[in-house]
Amino acid sequence: MERNIGFKERRYIEELRILTKSTALDCVIDDRFDRVIYVIRPGDMGLAIGKKGDNIKRLQNVLGKRIEMVEYAESPDEFIMNIFKPAEVARIERGAENGPVNVFVKQRSDLGIAIGKAGCNIEKARILSRRFFGIDIGEVLLMEEDA
Repeated sequence: MERNIGFKERRYIEELRILTKSTALDCVIDDRFDRVIYVIRPGDMGLAIGKKGDNIKRLQNVLGKRIEMVEYAESPDEFIMNIFKPAEVARIERGAENGPVNVFVKQRSDLGIAIGKAGCNIEKARILSRRFFGIDIGEVLLMEEDA
C-alpha cells in the first residue's frame, strides 16, 4: 500500500530515533484519541520501549501526546496480532472477497483489551491494517468453546 508521511510525522519519527536509537517505519498522528502511533521495525521494539518504558515516558513528555507502538510484520495476520497485543488473538478469519476481517480472541478478558477504551485499540487496528495491507477490520469476537 502507498503511505504518505508528512512533515509532522517525519519530525516525530526523527524524534523517536534521536531519543531511543530505534527505527520507526511509519508514524500515525491520531487526533481523535490524542495519540501518536509508531510502527517499529521488527526487532527494535525493546529498544524503542526502553527499560521499564522509560523511552515511551520521555517521548510522551517531549511530544505532549500518548505514545503507542506496534511492531511491524511482513504477513498481514502476524501484523494484526502485533497490533492487538497484549490481548491474545486466537485466529483471524477473512470474510468474503475484499470483505472485512474478523479477529477472534481466546479469553473474555482479552476482548476488552482488544477493543480498548471507547474503541481506541480496534480503531488503531483499522487505521494500521488499512494503511499497510489494505485490509478492513470488522469485529473482535470471543472464540467459541468446543463443547
